[in-house]
Amino acid sequence: MVVMVLVGIFRDQVTVLIGGGTGKKPGLKAIRETKALTRGVTLRNYGNHIQNNSFFIRKTFLSEAYKRGDYLKNPAAANHAVNPMTDPAGMEMMMEGMKKNFAMIIPQTIIMGWINFFFSGFVLIKLPFPLTLRFKSMLQRGVETPDMDVTWVSSLSWYFLNLFGLRSIFTLLLGEDNAADGMRDMAAMSQMGASPTGQPQDFHKLFLAESENLELTTHNWELDDIENRLLIKFGKRSPTINDDDDTIEMEDISSDFSDVKGKSKRKGINKKK
Repeated sequence: MVVMVLVGIFRDQVTVLIGGGTGKKPGLKAIRETKALTRGVTLRNYGNHIQNNSFFIRKTFLSEAYKRGDYLKNPAAANHAVNPMTDPAGMEMMMEGMKKNFAMIIPQTIIMGWINFFFSGFVLIKLPFPLTLRFKSMLQRGVETPDMDVTWVSSLSWYFLNLFGLRSIFTLLLGEDNAADGMRDMAAMSQMGASPTGQPQDFHKLFLAESENLELTTHNWELDDIENRLLIKFGKRSPTINDDDDTIEMEDISSDFSDVKGKSKRKGINKKK
């Protein structure tokens, strides 16, 4: 555990030195691209808080602006495919991503091979609380013995537990944004084969998709008929039942029912007399 903590601190410092820990600040146009896309998503999610005309004005304005490419950082290259190999900013982004991945993956691979070579088959600790047999395969990797108690933890399993459990210690020592997080390593390993490292996003396609989403979004104002709903909620007005085209008032039903009940009581009194 001490070795893993020291390796995490060393890796964080190496990542900062090679430039992977502090990236360049984005420009004003790049920030405008991201915020404009967020504005459309916010309108779709929370548009019911504003009136119908206000919603449709914003919806039409943003949809047409997305189609025209008004918020693009480079409107001239809107219909061209993004090639990071010819773009200096894309090349720099790819290099930054490769530096981060190598600084994360190589130390973890070395330390895992070291633990597996020297401590394979060893049992390190015993947990002070009982567990079920479902945890046996997770806590006793490398020690395949069916008769051993589940509370014993092997060296390889202890490595994985530390890999995912030292995040709070690294946050305490290095701060929130550090390069020593084991979960970040696993995510980097899984994403290396899925997509090219550091490939920039095509905001023109994102804007067109968001424009279609806005056009398909319906609006239901949350304050529509609010006065009747408040009166019904606090018992000042009875709710109505809508059945096709006919509307039956609950007050009329209750009054008719009380009239029928009163007539039946009067008939009973007359019979007794």
